[in-house]
Amino acid sequence: MTSTNAWQQGPIALANAPQRYWLSRPGALTAGLRELGVLTLQVITEQTALAADDEAQALRLTAHNRVRIREICMSINGTPCILARSVTRFESSLGVWRGVRHLGSRPLADLLYDDRTVRRGPFEMSRISRSQGIGRLVHRQMSSLTASDAVLARRSVFYRHHQALLVCEAFLPVFWTLQLS
Repeated sequence: MTSTNAWQQGPIALANAPQRYWLSRPGALTAGLRELGVLTLQVITEQTALAADDEAQALRLTAHNRVRIREICMSINGTPCILARSVTRFESSLGVWRGVRHLGSRPLADLLYDDRTVRRGPFEMSRISRSQGIGRLVHRQMSSLTASDAVLARRSVFYRHHQALLVCEAFLPVFWTLQLS
């Protein structure tokens, strides 16, 4: 992988045990979050655009391919804790992954975990940077972040009928204090 995207398989150096658990937790993240409190989901944006370089690489696209992007914020007991971004080839959003266009405020897990034709690739993890698609979202939404705030993220590619959907989830610093209390 190139140094500009910093995604890696396996644990992130200096991540503690709870961080390693959440970064590699299988199954629907929303199911785990519901165990921590009342989960709400807010759609930030749904749009057609160009993928960030790290997303294009994960989806094996060129820089000029249009993609469908959905960005959301998940809150626990009213506190924003997770920012997530899903990306698929534009054509796939009209075909195999057309369901992502009709989720509204429902979680993406509703499409992914009840369909036996969907398989998940391995997790990759990162301390986010502004060059990553998820990093851009985090910095747009959390302007109060400082250089010392390490935001950890995970991503994986889901496949349905050989069509890819990239899902990136960033754990905001407040998440680690909430889930430990």
